[in-house]
Amino acid sequence: MQRYNILWADDEIDLLKPHILFLKDRGYDITPVTSGADAIEQVEKAYYDLVFLDENMPGMTGLETLSYIKNKKPNLPVVMITKNEEEHIMEEAIGSKIADYLIKPLNPNQILISVKKLLDNRRLVSQRTNMQYQQEFRSISMAVGERLDYAEWVEIYKKLVYWELEIEETENQSMREVLEMQKSEANSNFSRFIDDVYSDWLNDPNADRPILSHQLLKKKVFPQLGDESLFLIVIDNLRFDQWKVIEEDIVPYFNIEEEDVYFSILPTTTAYARNSIFSGELPADMAKKHSDLWVPDDDNEEGKNNSEEEFLRRQLKKNGLDIKFSYNKIIHSNQGKHLNDGLHNLLNNQLNVVVYNFVDMLSHARTDIRMIKELAADESAYRSLTRSWFLHSPLFDLIRMISDKGLKMIITTDHGTYRVRKPFKIAGDRNVNTNLRYKQGKNLGYKQENGILNRFSAEELHLPKPNVSTSYVFATDDTFFAYPNNYNHYVKYYRDTFQHGGVSMEEMMIPIISLNSKRV
Repeated sequence: MQRYNILWADDEIDLLKPHILFLKDRGYDITPVTSGADAIEQVEKAYYDLVFLDENMPGMTGLETLSYIKNKKPNLPVVMITKNEEEHIMEEAIGSKIADYLIKPLNPNQILISVKKLLDNRRLVSQRTNMQYQQEFRSISMAVGERLDYAEWVEIYKKLVYWELEIEETENQSMREVLEMQKSEANSNFSRFIDDVYSDWLNDPNADRPILSHQLLKKKVFPQLGDESLFLIVIDNLRFDQWKVIEEDIVPYFNIEEEDVYFSILPTTTAYARNSIFSGELPADMAKKHSDLWVPDDDNEEGKNNSEEEFLRRQLKKNGLDIKFSYNKIIHSNQGKHLNDGLHNLLNNQLNVVVYNFVDMLSHARTDIRMIKELAADESAYRSLTRSWFLHSPLFDLIRMISDKGLKMIITTDHGTYRVRKPFKIAGDRNVNTNLRYKQGKNLGYKQENGILNRFSAEELHLPKPNVSTSYVFATDDTFFAYPNNYNHYVKYYRDTFQHGGVSMEEMMIPIISLNSKRV
């Protein structure tokens, strides 16, 4: 077991010998000093894991000593100990970034708890996390193998995300590989579940089905419209685990009224799923009823998403909602800053929709730019990069401004992404789309194997059918489609990248969060 060095500064240090012996008996090395000046001298010449600092010492006070120590060793945890319970002393100490605050008279267990919390916390949390996951591993595995409904799949996915984030915080992440295997097994079974039920969701009005993309606004957003302005933030390509890592930055400003999950339609791409959100229609109906807005070129994703504002206007009218609304799409940081500067102009609207494309851009950049690919080498790094962007983005500024106005906000997305590793050979003519997780075309050639869904007709899926022989094929598990021509280069370039369009828990089960400002 690692031994820790603790510096203890108190002008009555002799009275603390029982406490010092108590800690020494438990494996901690204690260096006692009687003044702030001596504490500073020790900190400058030796390494310490923790400092206990009396607030009321003659000469240099504890707060003065704390300031000097933090200036020289900002990452050294300091525990302030005092007889003084005055609030301003406590606030000044906390403002100086103390690690803990203890009130005299001390008792041994009080001190030990503080030491363990600061020095052994990561090890103890790691042990407990690993033990708890091992206990739940069996129940999750058994559940995954059963016949589940969509709500039970949502709970399984939430549990897996929870444990993924918990294990990420452990010391050596020893259970990470086990969890990845369990997630892979769950995704395989989830794909079979979608194979069984997806057609019924779209075609059987009596089917037990979740909220799907085309129902999202009608069921989750329109009911929340009122006299005050409601903001709908659509962060493109935001997975549920990515939401969980930015959640902690949002909760200081908002209360979470509801954290829910809805299902993206297939294909899980911006062109299909996001247009479906704003039109309130499935893609085949969009192509038929809104032929003036629907772009037939399947690879022209940006072109397909140039009519979202008009789709939204038509859906509002269809639902009898004669309201003032705004639609803003943010692709570059300057657009976000410009929107924030003009926020006051939006406050008379009952609905303000803001689409942030950055996460989607990040996933594509990760594929195309080596540096981004290295920065986001796995799910953990991808989450970290997402949070880093969020904290320094105009979006975070906008969210805080909405909170300051005391308004309600909904955060959602159109689909998620999945990290692909296994190439799947597929052939097609030059009109076949380029997406790596689904293919649409009239001359698709491939072997029927695990890793794809292909038994649906375009009519069943309510997808456009440019040609009589057009078919759709979806990647499942961690597969991605690769053409036989230049196969090795293609595989090397795209393996281990985050893609969307196919069938996985990460791509289909996505967050919708309703929030109320804490300023209300």
